Amino acid sequence: MTSPKTPPTYLSDEQIERLGDLLDLRAVPFQGFNLEALDGYLSALAVSPDVVPAHEWQAQIWGPKPPRWETTEEEQEVQELLLGHWNGCVARVRHGNEDLPEHLSPLLWLPEDPEAEQPDELDVGRDWAFGFFRAVELRDTAWQAWLEDNDWIDEIFALLEQLATGEIIPEDAADGVSKISYRERMEIVASLPGMLADLHQFRIEALTPRVPAKRADVPDRNAPCPCGSGKKYKKCHGA
Repeated sequence: MTSPKTPPTYLSDEQIERLGDLLDLRAVPFQGFNLEALDGYLSALAVSPDVVPAHEWQAQIWGPKPPRWETTEEEQEVQELLLGHWNGCVARVRHGNEDLPEHLSPLLWLPEDPEAEQPDELDVGRDWAFGFFRAVELRDTAWQAWLEDNDWIDEIFALLEQLATGEIIPEDAADGVSKISYRERMEIVASLPGMLADLHQFRIEALTPRVPAKRADVPDRNAPCPCGSGKKYKKCHGA
């Protein structure tokens, strides 16, 4: 694998289009990711409980077999684009969901007029959620530990499952499974930046070492009391 140039901090519209074209040509026909799935995949990696090295996560993008590039220049270009988009996804989760700039917005296919009524069969966000869960599989045990201890993370996963499957699983199985509507999909999509920001903040807190409070040094019982009384510690403040 060739060493890429210094990747950009995020991809331009032209670079995003180029990356999408390369994925459509070299990944999608071979059970790999499209651009939307890649965005969900890298977003999950950016908030993962454990760091996943680039050589490991890149191997999943193209399908079961790595592609053969036409030239070393093409391979280098792909590396630059992938790492540039990774940088953008990391910047997204760090930014939070307040006034998220357009260049950091999640990459999802949307109809030309998202506010207009659309058929509920329109599976907006499905590929993004698919990519997210593919990244979770890379560190399934660590994610499972988070899910078991944090109900709010489980709720996020339940919403992403709705995007991925198109179904809403009720708490009471007797109520039966219902189909997610287009409007419900759009509400989940709109909340993605906030979900990622919360997961990022939780990740930072979880990875921050807890420094135990340092116990004050206690003088020997027969030593002079540090208060200056002239008495032994055991007969003064150590009594």
